[in-house]
Amino acid sequence: MKIYMYGVYQDEVPYIKEWQEEHPEVTVDSTTKLLDESTVNLSKGSDGVVVFQQKPYSDEALRQLALNGITKMSLRNVGVDNLNHELVQELGFQITNVPVYSPAAIAEFSVTQALNLLRRTKEFYLKLAKGDYNWAPHIAKEMNKQVVGIVGTGNIGSTAAKIFAGFGAKVIAYSRHQNKELEGIVEYVSLDELYKRATIISLYLPHVPATDKMLNEKTFAMMQDGVLLVNTARGPLVDEKALIEALNSGKVGGAALDVMTGETKIFNRQINFQEVDYDEFKDLVDRPNVLITPHIAFYTDQAIKNMVKMSLSANLDLIKTGTSDKLVKF
Repeated sequence: MKIYMYGVYQDEVPYIKEWQEEHPEVTVDSTTKLLDESTVNLSKGSDGVVVFQQKPYSDEALRQLALNGITKMSLRNVGVDNLNHELVQELGFQITNVPVYSPAAIAEFSVTQALNLLRRTKEFYLKLAKGDYNWAPHIAKEMNKQVVGIVGTGNIGSTAAKIFAGFGAKVIAYSRHQNKELEGIVEYVSLDELYKRATIISLYLPHVPATDKMLNEKTFAMMQDGVLLVNTARGPLVDEKALIEALNSGKVGGAALDVMTGETKIFNRQINFQEVDYDEFKDLVDRPNVLITPHIAFYTDQAIKNMVKMSLSANLDLIKTGTSDKLVKF
């Protein structure tokens, strides 16, 4: 049996080797390149592929993959929004993801960024770089005095809610399905009420048509003046033009963005700011009250280990049995 891995980073290699030692009957080949029409034939002759990428999987690459007889595809991440769902079903693909690889990694990072916004760390670093070691006027706020609005209480959102509550914050939440484990920890409210009451809003939702640009001119207007926003979920949840206007007016007091709508233009690469074709990023990145990080909330050793080993095991299950407990249902 042979599995081919696309988009492999150096930090994944030890865990690939570890998994292969546990499964000597499987050959694992890989490339650092992403799956697209120019690389699809690298996996020819394999029984399945394991992939991870932020850009969309092109229809042409998927069709060629199927023509090569490969329809067992395992994602090393959660999201499947960059796949053509109708096409993969038409071509007979079986897709697995890693629905839970480390909720703590993303939850901890989102809380960290909320704290950075409250304590105005970027503003202080900018001052310190100029030799200005004065305290004023950058006085901070305390987490225990905040009303934190958690949007989405799945594995990650629930973990974050518990951490925020541990700091003494009042935690309110909106979710389609209420988590009984959060009873006594969060107060479930409507989304409109969350927008109106929260002093910090943190997003933990997938990007689907219903959540596209859910934070927009209309919803920002409902929020308290100076509200802080944390997004470690998906970039398109936020209308970035509306966010810029809300920052300009003071409606939004600060934002921590680990994901952005056009992030594939800039994240995980060395960029030349002069050549970047992304106006919203250029506007936001230099603001002292905006923290932009390159989709790193998930990026811990434990998460990477789980993503690699779980995806390889899921792909092997597909090859051997034709199914997996991580099979995505479209």
